[in-house]
Amino acid sequence: MNRTTSRADNSPVPAIAAALRRERERVGISLAELARRAGIAKSTLSQLEAGSGNPSVETVWALGVALGVPFSRLVEQPPPAVRVIRAGDGPGLRSQQAEFTGTLLAAGAAHVRRDIYLIELEPGAVRDAEPHIPGSVEHVVVAAGRLRTGPSTEPVELGPGDYVTFPGDVPHGYEALAPGTFLVLVMEHP
Repeated sequence: MNRTTSRADNSPVPAIAAALRRERERVGISLAELARRAGIAKSTLSQLEAGSGNPSVETVWALGVALGVPFSRLVEQPPPAVRVIRAGDGPGLRSQQAEFTGTLLAAGAAHVRRDIYLIELEPGAVRDAEPHIPGSVEHVVVAAGRLRTGPSTEPVELGPGDYVTFPGDVPHGYEALAPGTFLVLVMEHP
């Protein structure tokens, strides 16, 4: 089964729309100012806040950085008391750069500031990531396939079961070296 096919029923767009409005109002900036800071069109941001559109991982990351909040704060949905996410389910966002889908599995409590993602990649293109908010740290465990990741100046190759940690507040990337690569990413934020 394609791990991304059943996600349509669990779209993160409504959560993103509500979070963007909430966080933009919290910071006290206009739609135009947030669009400028994030480097996206004001019309795109307006559509996202209205709950329409299909944002990429890059767009949501840019908005999070511009708002000074972790990615998870923009995509998390209120969790039920017991939360199970079956393989292939969950609100996934696709990249515009590569065959890359990020699914938020759990966001840390406000005082923990740790988020857990399941990342799926296929060979063919590198997913270049801009620096996240200052002090961010990434922890990666490869579950299947092969991966090249880390800061752009120090990438490492990993196989199943391998772990790496690196600063997330510097340019970094993700590149699948084998079909069916997937990993668990834990993001820590200050």
